Amino acid sequence: MRAGDRRALVVVGASLAGLRAARALRERGFTGTLTIVGDEPRPPYDRPPLSKRVLTAPGPPSGTELPVPPGLEARWRLGQAAVRLDLAARTVTLADGARLPYDGLVVATGSAARGWPATKPPPPAGVLTLRGWDDALVLRAALAAGGPLVVIGAGFLGGEIAAAARERGLDVTLVEAASQPLERAVGTTAGAYVAALHREAGVALRTGTTVEGFLTGADGRLAGVRLDDGTAVRAGTAVLALGGVPSTGWLAGSGLAHDGGVHCDPRLRVLRADGSVVSDVVAAGDVARVPQPLADGERLTLGHWTNAVEQGEAAAATLLAGRDPARAPGPFAAVPSFWSDLHGVRIRSVGLPAAADETRVVEHDLAGRRLEISYHRAGRLVGALTVGRTGRLAAYRSALRERLSDGCLPFGSGRDRRAEDPPPASARPPGRREEAPRA
Repeated sequence: MRAGDRRALVVVGASLAGLRAARALRERGFTGTLTIVGDEPRPPYDRPPLSKRVLTAPGPPSGTELPVPPGLEARWRLGQAAVRLDLAARTVTLADGARLPYDGLVVATGSAARGWPATKPPPPAGVLTLRGWDDALVLRAALAAGGPLVVIGAGFLGGEIAAAARERGLDVTLVEAASQPLERAVGTTAGAYVAALHREAGVALRTGTTVEGFLTGADGRLAGVRLDDGTAVRAGTAVLALGGVPSTGWLAGSGLAHDGGVHCDPRLRVLRADGSVVSDVVAAGDVARVPQPLADGERLTLGHWTNAVEQGEAAAATLLAGRDPARAPGPFAAVPSFWSDLHGVRIRSVGLPAAADETRVVEHDLAGRRLEISYHRAGRLVGALTVGRTGRLAAYRSALRERLSDGCLPFGSGRDRRAEDPPPASARPPGRREEAPRA
């Protein structure tokens, strides 16, 4: 496919990755028909504020819209989820029965909130999840009504919800199955630091335990949660913050490999179940499972804002290059990064801390709100995390970028897993090594 032709491109997913892909297609000269499909009826909006500003703003929340660039000239199909992909016919079928033909397709359907296990009795009214705008408004109203609140899962989302609720003055209990918050993502030292932040802010943190079930009142609504240690915690509202599930249900029967996310090659082209490349279909954002060289080529899904932006733009370049090897971009090799706001503290990270087998603590000052940790795999840098030391991340980012650009890192298929999964046993013998701060 050549930029500037009159073919039809379809972007399935009207959030950050999809919008960035659409914008990049136009910026790279595509002048044909561009259709953007979204399952929500509202225009694209930014998701990070949903667990922060939207929950705490004194008035009606605003300023979360994602800017649609002038000249995009897209045909919007909002409020209509994609329900089927036919690779042979090159069509996407929508929930209303409409069939959209395409010459090139961007899969950017993101992820959905992981719900309560279907093997257990369904939760009562008052148990919520947070993924989209409507979810945030429901949770905002529940917080305004008062607590107590129980948040199940102390990852990035759960921690931010707990912090927002404490800012509103609610009694909050945060329940986490691991020994520390964020342990799988950033290790025990950073996890313990985050745990201390929660406790200092008045959050009742319960680690090493899980929720077994829910208690209800006479009206059938939530009254509390029952933990696996036999104790009960009173609750007017509970939030399931158990991670995300890539939105791939509409790809059933398509022939694509999509377990735990859409499998991609290093250029973001999607793969069939037999491992072959579909050259006219690419994926980006939370739904894309892409080889990560910092994790020895394992395919990971990364649910971070910057990843959605960078993959959206890279996927557009790959799609426009088509089968022309002279115009094909190189492997996607951006340095991952994320941030999280907790109790007035901003945590920033670059690279893939979850892929590390060794953690080196450079600075640890809880009272001064400073933390600096570097993460290593087989002795080589794979990530860094800071609190109050943002300026120091630049050197880590540069070192990681240099590693990625020198071409010596693998892009092999490896063992597929998600970024929130623990590193494979072979990568952490006999366990992640945590070093004390250096003098």
